[in-house]
Amino acid sequence: MTTQIPSSSGASTSITGLLTRGSTQFGLLIILSVVWAVFASLSPGFLSTFNLNSIGRSVAVDVVVGFAQMVVLATGGMNLSVGAIGVCSVMLAGYFLQVLGLPIPLAIAATLAFGGVLGWLNGIAITKTGVNSFVVTLATASLFSGGMLILSHGVPLNGLPPEIGVFGKAAVGPVPALAIVALAIGGLLYLLFAQSVLGRQILAVGANSRAAEMSGIPVSRVIVFVHVLSGVLAAAAALMLMARLGAAMPAVAGDDWLLPSFLAPVIGGTSLAGGAVSVIGTILGALLVSTIRSGLLILQFASFWLQFFLGVFLLAAILVERYRSVLSAREQTRQA
Repeated sequence: MTTQIPSSSGASTSITGLLTRGSTQFGLLIILSVVWAVFASLSPGFLSTFNLNSIGRSVAVDVVVGFAQMVVLATGGMNLSVGAIGVCSVMLAGYFLQVLGLPIPLAIAATLAFGGVLGWLNGIAITKTGVNSFVVTLATASLFSGGMLILSHGVPLNGLPPEIGVFGKAAVGPVPALAIVALAIGGLLYLLFAQSVLGRQILAVGANSRAAEMSGIPVSRVIVFVHVLSGVLAAAAALMLMARLGAAMPAVAGDDWLLPSFLAPVIGGTSLAGGAVSVIGTILGALLVSTIRSGLLILQFASFWLQFFLGVFLLAAILVERYRSVLSAREQTRQA
């Protein structure tokens, strides 16, 4: 699903723009098929039940991390503190469960609320100071992660209730439970952007914040909301990672989330300039990230190769996004 806001002139998005964005998901499916075929031919173990289950649990986390970035990109902003919020959330959840002994539902709710509060701080700082989201979230990323590591001393919490690890390994048929959670979150985001007034307001702010404000949309409140939502989603991804590992580990939670958080939505069709999101595209983008990670791991490639390939894909996605923007601008010029 790719959702776009109509142009400021009131006309629908150009046919050219819709075709190029619609072809993104098809192109991703082709790339995924090729990548899977290559890895399967190079290593028969790639298609083993164990590895497919591992990919399913890994992609579930990557999907929600991508969603956390996608909702902010929808407004034309960005959140560089997604990983830092994840670090804070996973350690706080571990503290709630292991040290305080809170019931699991209460600990989950409190952790999600905490992620929302950190996102709210980002949104308030951006709207009150007028400073670009890149600068604000870059600063808060260091503040959040540094503060949590100082308080926790970077010590992992391994004494969590066994139900956490059991859920992380559970599956409904061949589908991991974590993947079902990610798909459920994706369904809710689809409804937000495709069916709700708030979703259309978010996309309107991303398409043209000045025009949105003149039309009566509370731009500042929308920006704060998407950062709160981003914080909640980052906390959800942290909880999913904690369930997958069966422990709260600051060394892995959120440490490598920054690049995948941009890669999944951008290669899936979400516009860096704002005004367009793709829930399905983000899921496919996250699947590509997890597939490459798993394939390189099985083939025993060094970790820097993963960063190399992810960087190549992100650069290609940015160039495609630029190409789409140029085509859209030309189409609008011809229509004018």
